[in-house]
Formats: sequence, C-alpha cells, structure tokens
Amino acid sequence: MSLIENERTKLLATALNNTAVATIVTAVIGPIAGFFYGLPTVSSRWWFLFWLLWLLVGIGLHLSAQSILGRLQE
Repeated sequence: MSLIENERTKLLATALNNTAVATIVTAVIGPIAGFFYGLPTVSSRWWFLFWLLWLLVGIGLHLSAQSILGRLQE
C-alpha cells in the first residue's frame, strides 16, 4: 500500500469516526442535556429505544473506522 493510499485510508477512518461522534452527541447526549435543563423533549415511550438505536449506530460507525485503520500497512 502506498503512502497516498495509507493517507486516504486514514482520512476515511477519521470521517467515519467524526460521524460517529456527531451521531452520539446529537442523538444521545443532546436530548439528555435537554431533559436536565428542562427543555421540551420527545415524550414517547419509545424514546429509549430510539436512543439505544442511535447509540448503537454511533458505536458501529466507530468500530467501522477502527476496522478501516486495520488495513494500514507499512
């Protein structure tokens, strides 16, 4: 693998990891912070399942980024 391909792989992994962080912050931490500050939140009994789904999506994206980084070679 050439140096350019390694850098492209790192860039792809970084983009996926950034997307994972944004997903977790937006879909998980944001509503929790809103709840603590008394802002209106989703009043659904399914909220926890949506929260869990987005948390798992974020974790999956992060694990995908780690898997992509595993392709790097010297």
